Amino acid sequence: MPAAPGGPRLLLRRLREAMAEPVSPQQRLDRIVVLIAANVIAEVCSVYVVRDDNTLELFATEGLNRDAVHITRMRADEGLVGLIAKTAEPLALSDAQSHPSFSYRPETGEEIYHAFLGVPLLRAGNTLGVLVVQNKTYRVYSEEEIEALQTTAMVLAELIASGELQALSPGAGTAARRPVSQRGVALADGIGLGHVVLHEPRIVVKTLIAENVEREMERLEAAIEDVRSAIDELVERGDGLSSGESREILETVRMFAHDKGWLRRMREAVQSGLTAEAAVERVQSDNRARMLRQSDPYLRDRLHDLDDLANRLLRRLVGQEGRAGDGLPENAILVARSMGPAALLDYDRARLRGVVLEEGGPTSHIAIVARALGIPAVGEIANATGLCDSGDAIIVDGLSGEVQIRPTPEVEASYAEMVRLRARRQEQYRALRDVPAVTRDGVKIGLHLNAGLLVDLTHLHETGAEGVGLFRTELQFMIAERMPSAAEQQTLYEAVYSATGDLPVTIRTLDIGGDKILPYMPALEEENPALGWRAIRIGLDRPALLRVQLRALLKAAAGRPIKIMFPMVATVEEFTRARDIVEREKAHLRRHGYVLPSDCRLGAMVEVPSLLFQIDEIAREADFLSVGSNDLMQFLFAVDRENRRVANRFDPLCGAAMRAFRLIAERAAAQGCPATVCGEIGGRPLEALALIGLGFRDFSMSPAAIGPIKAMVLSAHAGEVAQLIETELARASEGTSIRPALAAYAKAHGVPI
Repeated sequence: MPAAPGGPRLLLRRLREAMAEPVSPQQRLDRIVVLIAANVIAEVCSVYVVRDDNTLELFATEGLNRDAVHITRMRADEGLVGLIAKTAEPLALSDAQSHPSFSYRPETGEEIYHAFLGVPLLRAGNTLGVLVVQNKTYRVYSEEEIEALQTTAMVLAELIASGELQALSPGAGTAARRPVSQRGVALADGIGLGHVVLHEPRIVVKTLIAENVEREMERLEAAIEDVRSAIDELVERGDGLSSGESREILETVRMFAHDKGWLRRMREAVQSGLTAEAAVERVQSDNRARMLRQSDPYLRDRLHDLDDLANRLLRRLVGQEGRAGDGLPENAILVARSMGPAALLDYDRARLRGVVLEEGGPTSHIAIVARALGIPAVGEIANATGLCDSGDAIIVDGLSGEVQIRPTPEVEASYAEMVRLRARRQEQYRALRDVPAVTRDGVKIGLHLNAGLLVDLTHLHETGAEGVGLFRTELQFMIAERMPSAAEQQTLYEAVYSATGDLPVTIRTLDIGGDKILPYMPALEEENPALGWRAIRIGLDRPALLRVQLRALLKAAAGRPIKIMFPMVATVEEFTRARDIVEREKAHLRRHGYVLPSDCRLGAMVEVPSLLFQIDEIAREADFLSVGSNDLMQFLFAVDRENRRVANRFDPLCGAAMRAFRLIAERAAAQGCPATVCGEIGGRPLEALALIGLGFRDFSMSPAAIGPIKAMVLSAHAGEVAQLIETELARASEGTSIRPALAAYAKAHGVPI
């Protein structure tokens, strides 16, 4: 295949002219394959497009039998074309018919052609089709010829992505606009129907074909130099690329910015006739396609670094900085690789209907904020930002963890009906708002809210909650750009007291460390951060940090009762040391004439298993206990709750867990120490029913859980449940769950779970 006069640059110019011609989509595609065949001096040029049923269909050809267009179809893994689509890699053969994947289709008339070159049509790492050229002779295609065809393929990929070819395929559309169903991890309950808004909008490359190649090369080199300088400056200053990112990530990105292979491919793409931004996009799409097909987690993680670098280059080339557009359309569903809680709070919550993330687990900071705001959210959706475009219809199911991109009318109607049913159920729960939570045998159950932001407190009135059982103070620190001052902390706590009125509120001191790293504090490298320097351990080792927070809390209370609890307490001695600091702060405020709280109660969170063996002692020392079931279960079963491989290996209703909870409830009651459950299982009806049977009488949960839990309480009989659990535990082995027996009881007695 000798080079044609003008080469790929001339071809790109002719393709641009063909794209502008006022003809039908099929005529345009037919014209394009003729131009490609003529330019590369090939007897055959064919375009295969991936249909929405995941088959490959011949959409246009020059050289093969044109009657085979829209007739020849093959599975996505069939033949040489299917192999290219599957691997997203070019394939050059001197004798195609000798390849084991060759699939002969008699209707095409290709038996006389031997040399074969095929390249994938890629966009955002997704394979939309395959471009093939063939020659009768046995020959070897050069690297330059493969590169030229890949450049041409980018133009065709944009044509397919535009939707212009959607109606050409009988009985099905193209895969570029097909419905996509993905299952990830549920982060925040609820169902959201709306349209995609990319948190970091993909830079739309409007001009693909260069007018002046030399000028485009200058633009590319200038952009590379600017981005390198900016990254070098960040590394020298020690800043992160964004909040919370470490120096190690910066160094990795800097390494990629100097990678010779990456730079060479972009320069070659410009030399072939693409604009600088089109070259960056083409090379990154190739990288994304390859890395998405890797099983090695490390290699897949590097994709994020390359994406970040490519986006920096594109923003520099098109003159965009930061996130585009502050206006949010109605019924917006945010789609992002990852985002922090501060970024989510920047959006207009009245228009936001859901969040979809490539990263983020159920206990991540963004998940906590999404639940607080009542926004359905799903995480761990692979390549979410590459699967959809801004404006695409999308559905987020925060209960099942499913995401439907460009759903069919039937799927959309089904979810719309689910939303209506949920709305009716919420109306029923709202009708229970002012009904006391009392079981059928007269046991009063206290239902409280978990909160961490002022916006959470608006749910107190809506739900009829009796107060705030857990106010997470770390969220204020996490969303701030710097350490909040004592005055800023005091202002927040005063606002919390003002919003809660006469209702009780339990405030947890700063719970940072582990996975909760403040963006303005140096990250501490630990092999097991969940078991490391975190929560009360930091407060006791850095007492100034704890003292500032305690002083702000005590001053904000000013004559009101206050309840403060300390997280991650592992020994009674840690609690007494923290209590001594509180007493010193009270003495300081008293000396300086401040009004002290009318009553100051101090509690400990039971989330470290060591406290199970000091439960009598801690119950005597503390004014109250709060069971953090998330961490308690994690540590009790040695299971990382963020690790999907092991997170579901235990049941919180198994014998071992139930005996641990029973021990806490019984020993706290014996010492006259109130015990509350503030972890996630307290907000799930069946688990909460079991905890009531074990003796717990107070629960703190997300706003959405109040209604279902109250409905369960009103139908339950605490005495019967206690007897059932006692019987089941007496005959159960340590690993046996009481879940089946408890579920059967609930069903037989009409208890909604």
